[in-house]
Amino acid sequence: MLYPSDIEEALRACYDPEIPLNIVDLGLIHTLSLTPDPDAPGAGIPGVPEKFSLTLTLTPTTNDEAARAQLYSQLRNCLAGLPELSRISVDLLDLPLWTPAQITSQGRRLLGLDQPQFPILNNRVR
Repeated sequence: MLYPSDIEEALRACYDPEIPLNIVDLGLIHTLSLTPDPDAPGAGIPGVPEKFSLTLTLTPTTNDEAARAQLYSQLRNCLAGLPELSRISVDLLDLPLWTPAQITSQGRRLLGLDQPQFPILNNRVR
C-alpha cells in the first residue's frame, strides 16, 4: 500500500533549483492525491501489487523557465523510484505565488532562519 507520507518522503530528495532546501519543507506542494489505478498493467490479477495514480500540484519559487524545467525533471526522477506509481501528473502553478511564509518549521531550522539573533550587549568603543 502506498500512502501520501511515502510520496512526501520521496519528494524530500527533490530540491528547489534556487533555494537549498527540499520542496516539501519549502511548502511548495499544494495538493497531493493518490488514487488506485484500475488500468495499470496487472491490475485485477491476484498477487500483483496494487498500482496508484498520483496527481501533484505545486508552486515553484520562481517563474524562470530553466529552473521550472529542472524542478519538473527532479520531481519525475524522485517519483520514478516508487514502483507502486503507474501514472504521475505534475502541475506547476503560477498562482498563488510562493512566499517564504510557506516554509515549514523544520525547513526554517535547516535554512538557519530560526537562529537566535545576538543582541549588541555593549556597543561602546574602548
